[in-house]
Amino acid sequence: MAAPDRGKLSLFALTAMVIGSMVGAGIFNLPGRFATATGPFGAIIAWVIAGTGMYMLARVFQSLATRRPDIDSGVFAYAKAGFGDYMGFLSAFGYWLGSCLGNVFYWVLIGSTLGRFFPELFGDGSSPVAIIVSLLGIWAFHFMILRGVEQAAFINTVVTIAKIVPIVVAILLFVFFFNYTQFSENFFGGLNMPEKSLVAQVRDTMLITVFVFLGIEGASVYSRFAKKREDVGSATVLGFVAVTGLMVAVTLLPFATAPRADIAGVANPSLSGALELVVGHWGAVFISIGVLISVLGAYLAWSLICAEVMFAAAKSEDMPKMFAAQNSNGVPANALWLTNIVVSLFVISTYWSADAFNFMLDMTSVTALLPYLLVAGYGVIVARRGIGYGRDDGDRAMDQIIAWIAVIYTLFMFVAAGLKYVLLVAVLFVPGTLILYFWARRERNAKFFTPVELIVFGVTVLAGAAGAIGLLTGTITP
Repeated sequence: MAAPDRGKLSLFALTAMVIGSMVGAGIFNLPGRFATATGPFGAIIAWVIAGTGMYMLARVFQSLATRRPDIDSGVFAYAKAGFGDYMGFLSAFGYWLGSCLGNVFYWVLIGSTLGRFFPELFGDGSSPVAIIVSLLGIWAFHFMILRGVEQAAFINTVVTIAKIVPIVVAILLFVFFFNYTQFSENFFGGLNMPEKSLVAQVRDTMLITVFVFLGIEGASVYSRFAKKREDVGSATVLGFVAVTGLMVAVTLLPFATAPRADIAGVANPSLSGALELVVGHWGAVFISIGVLISVLGAYLAWSLICAEVMFAAAKSEDMPKMFAAQNSNGVPANALWLTNIVVSLFVISTYWSADAFNFMLDMTSVTALLPYLLVAGYGVIVARRGIGYGRDDGDRAMDQIIAWIAVIYTLFMFVAAGLKYVLLVAVLFVPGTLILYFWARRERNAKFFTPVELIVFGVTVLAGAAGAIGLLTGTITP
């Protein structure tokens, strides 16, 4: 039996979990993805929208950590508290599945990064050699994590510090080589780029902004390990502010060093290509090393989060009981085994994918939207009902406004994502419900659905059927 104080994380460690979760693969792909979509003007608008929306979501997490300190592993638990068992399950399953897809994306990026130097072996990250290396890495991390969350969290803190260095150096170099004339030329779109409306430009950046903000809830997921409950909200906001500053700089500064078309044309990870345009090949090598460190660190953080979400859902009777089991080191071993088996299967499937890199990135973003929407919705409920507030608490009205803004932002993200990805997510939700949700409910002799939940399930089945038909007929392509 683990001692009561084992695994307790400080504010610094929790903040490192947030930064470690957020600063992963996404930040290294911002220059190319944004340059393909828009120029600095559209990028600024996109970051204002995304930054405001995600800041409001971070504030909702902070408020809920204070108002509902009894709820641990908040992402899915908040959805269940506000909207019932089935929505809680969909939130937990969607968040867990999205985390698995994100981990697959990390290994594809590792392969594509190595492919810059060994193209005949690693290719675009989905070659047989890349897949074998990914599988070896997945299971090496698996057995390390089984040794204990304290060790893994310590390693994550060290890696988080180490991987920030290449990003900061790249930013300083971009500042040093800043060319105002080049920035002005790119500002409203640049030369040799297809004409698009400003709305279309901003919309095309939305999924990548969701992806790079994933992990904002890292401290909330690990709330049961916090030394002080109030540190959960503080770590969320501190991590958000630090990472947002880095991401905006990485996006905008390259526009002042090279034509937009050149930045859009570099290979992934595009930050290495963008820096190579400025300082030569050594810049690409330097950033590529940072990519490998960063992605491995982020993979560690997300492996922990994946297992923790499945474990917490099983503990609250929303997943089968077997995933609530812990080993002698306090690690949810069965949840970790399931996670890494699923990740391994998805990695193997990338061999047949035409564009595994961007498909996994976008799918990861969309699967996170439902949990985020339900958290924001629960924030509205808590503020409206005054749950956890004092009689004269002046924060209640402001918290409700913040939560409503987070709801609107998340709904906007669904629209920006497009119907294709919403239907593909539904395709995955249907078997998840039929297997894991039904299994958990049968174990506890619980009623499957309330009337409202049955309607939600029916809509999910119809959307999943539409997505499956689209895949079979070729109208939807991964």
